[in-house]
Amino acid sequence: MHNWDTVCIVGDAKTHIDNAITALYHSFYISFEINIHTDEICDLGCTHTLDITERFVKNMLIGKIMGQSCDAIETEVEMRYRGDSKKAILVSYKDARKKYQELKQKYYS
Repeated sequence: MHNWDTVCIVGDAKTHIDNAITALYHSFYISFEINIHTDEICDLGCTHTLDITERFVKNMLIGKIMGQSCDAIETEVEMRYRGDSKKAILVSYKDARKKYQELKQKYYS
């Protein structure tokens, strides 16, 4: 069965050379499942070395509205996440947000 109500958008970012994610994956990625009608982030997965990191990022971002002000997301990440991938999380979100806006404009406007 296909769920035509959601799309998958992948945002990517570079991480520090000494970051374990860089050693394993060469980059940081967040793959977002987004409801095309409500713009809500339904699910996500990200490159990580510890499972708790992915769970924490999921808890921060699932339920948020893709396209929501980057300032609000940035503030929450700044206040809650203290890991080497903090900047990469924000860059990945912004990259995915841009791709999502382009997709919506092309196919769903």
